[in-house]
Amino acid sequence: MLFAYRLREGTLERSEVPPGGPVPDDAVWLDLFDPRPGEDALVERALGIAVPTREEMVEIEPSSRLYTENGATFMTGSIVCNADSERPTLAAVSFILAGRRLVTVRYDEPKPFRLVTFKLGKTCSAQIAGDQLLMELLDAIIDRAADIIEHLGAEIDGVSQRIFERNGGRSDQNQRYRALLRIIARKGDLASKVRESLVSMARLVTFLAAENGEKRVSKEQRATLKSMQRDVSSLTDHVSYLANKITFLLDATLGMVSIEQNNIIKIFAVLSVVLMPPTLIASIYGMNFQYMPELGDRLGYPLALLAMLVAAILPYWFFKWKRWL
Repeated sequence: MLFAYRLREGTLERSEVPPGGPVPDDAVWLDLFDPRPGEDALVERALGIAVPTREEMVEIEPSSRLYTENGATFMTGSIVCNADSERPTLAAVSFILAGRRLVTVRYDEPKPFRLVTFKLGKTCSAQIAGDQLLMELLDAIIDRAADIIEHLGAEIDGVSQRIFERNGGRSDQNQRYRALLRIIARKGDLASKVRESLVSMARLVTFLAAENGEKRVSKEQRATLKSMQRDVSSLTDHVSYLANKITFLLDATLGMVSIEQNNIIKIFAVLSVVLMPPTLIASIYGMNFQYMPELGDRLGYPLALLAMLVAAILPYWFFKWKRWL
């Protein structure tokens, strides 16, 4: 779909451009959302630019994501989508500054886009242009990343408390450890996606600052870009810290699982040692020799059972005295 945003009485009004229809001349923002066949060509003819394809948007080389062509600035960044679900994703979004217009190409619907369209749909500057819209979107993307990191940090603290508490029996512990490992894996995946998004946004903001430096933008926009660079840098450091904490929690959980497994193995080892002397006595009296002194004794059988019992109890008491059990 192709949406055109135009200024109407201090607000940004959105309208859908019909297939094959003309692009409004007064549109300050053209949003290609999962474009249908021919819609990208419609924008290319209207603005004289080449809209990147979906395959070109996911390329990782900076030269393929950040470049200037025919007087337009092309920038592609990665944005975290569905962060509140169990399967967060990274969406590639292209931003194109062509004159006073902004063109966005996306195949997902990140939350910052909804927030910006809702905000500007209520009120916006009467002189807003594509570069200012881009600033609004970038600021919303960075704010959203900060919210995700803040929520992620709180959830990691909760997981940390759950790891080091002990409740229920052994079967409950096994289920709890499985659940904790799944949670830690999901949090680690989200942290890696947020960090990848911030790295791409850091490159984008740095490139935009260099491009705007040549165009002599206003002091306000230069200050905004510098503030964005500082925010992205600090958020990247914080999410790296959270990633290290997630690694520590993963190691701690695996260590607790290993301790539980060692306890089980220790029980089997102790049982084998406890039962070894009775087995030896039973083996001796299981020998079918003709001349054995105890075979003719009336008390031979109960004495053999008593010897096996004593032989089992003595190793058990020894292990308890050594505190190996």
